Amino acid sequence: MFTSTVLASLVQDKKIKLTDGINAYYPFTFKDNIILRFEQLANHTSGLARLPENLDLSNEIDPYKNYGKKEIDEYLKEFLNLENEPGKTYAYSNLGAGLLGYTLGLSQKTSYQNLLQKFIFNKYKMTSSFTSSRDLGARLVKGQNPNGEPVSNWGFDVLCGAGGIVSTTEDLSKFAYAQFDPTNKELALTRKVTFKLGENMNIGLGWHIIKSGNGKDIYWHNGGTGGYSSSMAVNVEDKTAVIILSNVASINDHIDGLCIELINETEK
Repeated sequence: MFTSTVLASLVQDKKIKLTDGINAYYPFTFKDNIILRFEQLANHTSGLARLPENLDLSNEIDPYKNYGKKEIDEYLKEFLNLENEPGKTYAYSNLGAGLLGYTLGLSQKTSYQNLLQKFIFNKYKMTSSFTSSRDLGARLVKGQNPNGEPVSNWGFDVLCGAGGIVSTTEDLSKFAYAQFDPTNKELALTRKVTFKLGENMNIGLGWHIIKSGNGKDIYWHNGGTGGYSSSMAVNVEDKTAVIILSNVASINDHIDGLCIELINETEK
């Protein structure tokens, strides 16, 4: 949702269009002349696999750290393959989210990390949000696996947009409060339905949109990296939100269930 917020900010500033292809920002032709569009990367209808074929998953300790420019260029030129027809099927893709963030940086001749700082962290005064866990010292709550054993923090290179942010509940509450301000047009754009999944869920830009117990829209997303699980739900109509951060990996079923239960409890 943060990567999609950067996208929405650039759309609001008329720097890019949701329907634009990302291909123009790369100095080579994508495999099979496949066109990937910004909106489809943001709402997970691009047809991309969950992870790139040339990602070395044997490095379970830090799988994304060494996946850089060389690897993403190689993927787009030699391995790119669509599992579904673009714009027709929802399939969550970490590759798509990471590629979106990286391309947004290219489009503005800067880095994704700099765009995050400008459009989100600085704007909403999120002073405890970072794109690296390095140098945080005692401020960092150490992550662990489901057995309670400490694990290493993941590092991200070009796929940072898929889950590279380190933050706090206080900072995320600032992001939630910002959703309640109608003058934040870029946030309203992220909450606009871009793909209908059925009666119970739609997709905005990044956000999954589900119904509360009283039929109100709930904007929700979760996350999981090495040593951590998280979930966030926002009810804009009632101006309530729930944020849960855990330093235990792979427990999202429990975290998500609690998050949705709590947001329903706050309903007016």
